Amino acid sequence: MEDLKSAELEVTEFDQRIKLIAELIKDRYDAKIPKNLNVEESLFTLEERIEKINRGIENIGPINMAVKDEHDAEKERLELLAEQKADLIDSETNLRETIQKIDREARKLFIETFDQIKANFEKLFSMFFEGGKGSLSLAGDPDPLEADIAIQAQPPGKKNNSLRMLSAGEKSLTAIALLFSIYQYKPSPYCILDEVDAPLDDVNIRKFTKILEAFADETQFIVVTHNKLTMEAANYLYGVTMEQKGVSKLVSVKFDA
Repeated sequence: MEDLKSAELEVTEFDQRIKLIAELIKDRYDAKIPKNLNVEESLFTLEERIEKINRGIENIGPINMAVKDEHDAEKERLELLAEQKADLIDSETNLRETIQKIDREARKLFIETFDQIKANFEKLFSMFFEGGKGSLSLAGDPDPLEADIAIQAQPPGKKNNSLRMLSAGEKSLTAIALLFSIYQYKPSPYCILDEVDAPLDDVNIRKFTKILEAFADETQFIVVTHNKLTMEAANYLYGVTMEQKGVSKLVSVKFDA
């Protein structure tokens, strides 16, 4: 009888311990002990595992209660950066497309302008030199916007078309022909030429003034010059003289047509 009572007491104590452990598990882990729990490991093995887990938890250290807030803040920052990255990628794509569009339009306009100036130069070169052959071409880079502009000039009676082989006067006349070719593409009512005839000899001066007269119907040329032949070709002459030392005086002369 006493053994029965002792056994009942032990059962009661075990039940209480089980309830206490169940409550602890519920409070700490928010879980319930399965009713059909089958534990095959020995008590020693379980205690050893529990001890190992407890040591691992101690090594981890105390729980950082602010980690969730930190995680939320970092997550929000990550989403913001990802959105900014997407915006930058879209902006880069749009910018590249715009640049390509501008480059295509620039190449088209450049080629059209270059072809027109080239045609003007070929015509004006022959007019300036009274013959010969001059031309423009693109060299180097296949992209016309990056290519160099090469000038071929072959005055009458010369086989070489390199600018290096031309005289100073011929180089100047070629440069003036190119200048007029560019100007002729978009002419204006006025054109100012500042001593462009300085390197020219008398023969080339005559050619230069002849071209000025040919264009004078469409454009009024204002020429700064010290050359008498150029002055002779003008309709009006304005000069600065000094009759008295230190006193400048403006003189104007109108030539009869």
